[in-house]
Amino acid sequence: MSMVLFALVVRVIDGLPLSATTDYEQDKELQEAKKHLKAFSKKLAQFPDRCTLKLAQYTINFMTSLGVGYLMVCTPNYPSVLAYCFLEELQKEFIITYDPERMRNVMRPYSFIDFDTFIQKTKQRYNCPRSLSTRINLADMQMEIKLRPPYELSPEDLLVANGVSLRATSKYKGIAPTQLLEPATLSGLVSCVLSVLCGGLNLLRGVHAIESILENDDENFNYVIAFFLGTAACLYQCYLFAYFSVWRNFKAFLALALICLSNMYLYELRNVWQILFHVAVGAFMTLQIRLRQPLGKAPDYNV
Repeated sequence: MSMVLFALVVRVIDGLPLSATTDYEQDKELQEAKKHLKAFSKKLAQFPDRCTLKLAQYTINFMTSLGVGYLMVCTPNYPSVLAYCFLEELQKEFIITYDPERMRNVMRPYSFIDFDTFIQKTKQRYNCPRSLSTRINLADMQMEIKLRPPYELSPEDLLVANGVSLRATSKYKGIAPTQLLEPATLSGLVSCVLSVLCGGLNLLRGVHAIESILENDDENFNYVIAFFLGTAACLYQCYLFAYFSVWRNFKAFLALALICLSNMYLYELRNVWQILFHVAVGAFMTLQIRLRQPLGKAPDYNV
């Protein structure tokens, strides 16, 4: 039977437990899962904002938002979309119920234990999915999980949570490895098509330049290099538009500079309009790369 077994609310900065379900389970494996849950609660700042850890008999899911972490233990067959909808409901109610300033200043564990009443009611509803009063946000959550699936934790991550220092933990600093970009706009797709077209034209001219060199030894081989550098710059801009990269905007400007320089060198082989076309497409592509930002959390992040 698929069900939610345990839930915990903690403060992210130090892992202080704020509230939790108060039922007492005797199952040893569940008690072990709770230990892992509490270990993760002290390291939430090191992990992406939404994670899943699959154990032999249980699954741990957790998410963080506005300095608070929401963690749960459920059976392995419990649907992921329901698990994160459950955590989302806890998040929304907790934000509404308690003042953020009070949450930051509490010193004692379980200072908001009265929130357990809401956790228990929500847990009962999600353990009987047919009785859920609303499914309005399920479609949104399914789409969110499809576009940005939870980060699946590994045994190495479990060691980190339990206090073992690994150099690999540095990958959690900054943007998560699953970072996605905002949906592409029509203008962005058009810029990609134009950029691929420019790259193809440069490649074709470069091949013809090689053929000309083979037939006529006095041709300048630097033209071939300029054509292929232009091709590489155009295609690299398409890559930067499609995928997240560190210093992405800076790399896009470098690619644009390379496009400009290569076309300046090819001034004798191209007319002014051809050069302006290539430079304009490169500039347009650079603008689209800059406009397409990584997906980020809004203050009311719903995951």
